[in-house]
Amino acid sequence: MQYAALVRPALDRVYSGMRMAAREQCRRVSEQTGLRPGLNTSFYFGLLARPMPAAAFAAVTAYGGGDMSDELAQGVMAVDEHGTWSLTPLGREFTLALQQAVADGAQEHWGRTHIATMPGLGALPRLAELLAVLLEAGQATGGPAFAAAAPVYEPAGASYALQVSTRMGALRHHRGDAHRAAWAAAGLTLDRLRALDAADPLRTQVEDDTNRRDAPVYEALTEAQRWEFLALLAALPG
Repeated sequence: MQYAALVRPALDRVYSGMRMAAREQCRRVSEQTGLRPGLNTSFYFGLLARPMPAAAFAAVTAYGGGDMSDELAQGVMAVDEHGTWSLTPLGREFTLALQQAVADGAQEHWGRTHIATMPGLGALPRLAELLAVLLEAGQATGGPAFAAAAPVYEPAGASYALQVSTRMGALRHHRGDAHRAAWAAAGLTLDRLRALDAADPLRTQVEDDTNRRDAPVYEALTEAQRWEFLALLAALPG
């Protein structure tokens, strides 16, 4: 099994569990500001750093749809004549608060250790370091979504929980780009892909090609570091 296939569920487990755990903190930000989160809560790591070009927007919204009417109505995002999306001043303030809320939720969630041997927050400094290596490597191999996601925005003095939650969110878009490229190369549309049975050989082909396209980013780590990265993810709660 390729390393990219092995690490994918571990990364998804930790990230999705953390985001679920941070929902209450994000809800409080929405209540305090009177604003509703949208694309800015799922892509804050990139939007806080730079505008999102049209090609990146198409990639990022391919699976969930690109209806931005609520963001425009609230005045938190704007789009120019080229289809480039950016945060407004109001949107930036809101998104900074959401980034911090996610980090606060991560700090609390990852700090829960059910047995004494779990590293808890002690795993975060090294995990942040390895994620930084992967994000740097991905600049050469990522697609349009990853290019909009990294380098990520992190405020000065960011906690390790903020660094890890932010960098982990951006890294997942390297595989997202790989997956879109794989099913497009197979001549599929998204609707056709979703209609495939889990055991369909064409779906297996797409997943194998996704792993192949995602694999180069992990080659920036030594073999020992790859196992260390996987072990650090395994040590965190989902």
